[in-house]
Amino acid sequence: MSGPNGDLGMPVEAGAEGENDGFGEAEYAAINSMLDQINSCLDHLEEKNDHLHARLQELLESNRQTRLEFQQQLGEAPSDASP
Repeated sequence: MSGPNGDLGMPVEAGAEGENDGFGEAEYAAINSMLDQINSCLDHLEEKNDHLHARLQELLESNRQTRLEFQQQLGEAPSDASP
């Protein structure tokens, strides 16, 4: 009889089940270390994203000011002076 994935139901050896039924302390420590590294990387990415967002806001405001100055030099009324 085949299982849900079409695999044949293979019996588990008596000794194998007791050995693989849980994680040991070393496995938990390794997983914890990996999660710490992932968390650190995500924190770093969040900081970079915040910095880029701030820089883009500055660039947007600078471009807005430059556009208004050019419009004033040309004697035109500003079309979009609101932020």
